[in-house]
Amino acid sequence: MDAEGIDAVKTFWEESPLFVGESEFEPGSTTFFEHHNDVVLKDCFAGEIDERIFPERAEDLEMPVLDAGCGIGYWLEQFARRGFQNVTGFDISSTALSLARTRMALLNCDFALVEGNLEELPFNEGTFGHVNCQGVVHHTPNPRRALSEIARVLRPGGSASISVYYQNWFLRNFDRIKPVLRLLVRVGVGLRGRGRESMLLSESSAELVRQYDGAQNPVGVSYEQQEFQDLLSEFFVVEETFVHFFPRRAVKQMPRWLHRQLDQRLGFMIYASLVKKPAV
Repeated sequence: MDAEGIDAVKTFWEESPLFVGESEFEPGSTTFFEHHNDVVLKDCFAGEIDERIFPERAEDLEMPVLDAGCGIGYWLEQFARRGFQNVTGFDISSTALSLARTRMALLNCDFALVEGNLEELPFNEGTFGHVNCQGVVHHTPNPRRALSEIARVLRPGGSASISVYYQNWFLRNFDRIKPVLRLLVRVGVGLRGRGRESMLLSESSAELVRQYDGAQNPVGVSYEQQEFQDLLSEFFVVEETFVHFFPRRAVKQMPRWLHRQLDQRLGFMIYASLVKKPAV
């Protein structure tokens, strides 16, 4: 494991928890969390969360679930609102976990919260029936190690939902559309906060992706679909992949019908529904 790389990742997320620096509301306030919920729903899912992310059966509500890389607790809240009873939030950032704890208190929810890094999960083998890991693997220096750890803590036949940044048409054709992006910046298109105002002026798609979560973010990688599936298939059976997330915040004039089409066809996140591979 790249200890220096993990230390840099931890430092960044301690100083820049998700959504802090892009909301006008006080971090930890009710309005801050409400704003976060609204942005994720409208921006990341075009108005409707994809329920394929969650386990389906009624009996799954009681099984142990790990939200790996829970950040400030968005997915913890979603699991709570769907009636899941035994969820553990896990994150590398104590600052983010403090915000997640405040969020849980506002919901009268007592989910466990644990600090650590995804490449060394502090849980016994086979602890969880489901692992939720949204937008985290692409921020860790050793993604294969992280996926191995997720599989290790899953019980036999356990499920997982994992997403990473997707190298969609825009990223694959970044060099060709650079002039258009520069024009868009001049008319005000782009994301505000966390030093991302000039993100679209990046010299490469890799640099643009890294800067999405903040100009100082040390690790942020996008994956082609086959590359992602190949990485997963060492540890999981890939049941389904699908895409979401087209940042409407950057183009406020975008009609909602167009946003829905872009979200489902040209999303910047690829999601995988997985089952742990049987032991050989």
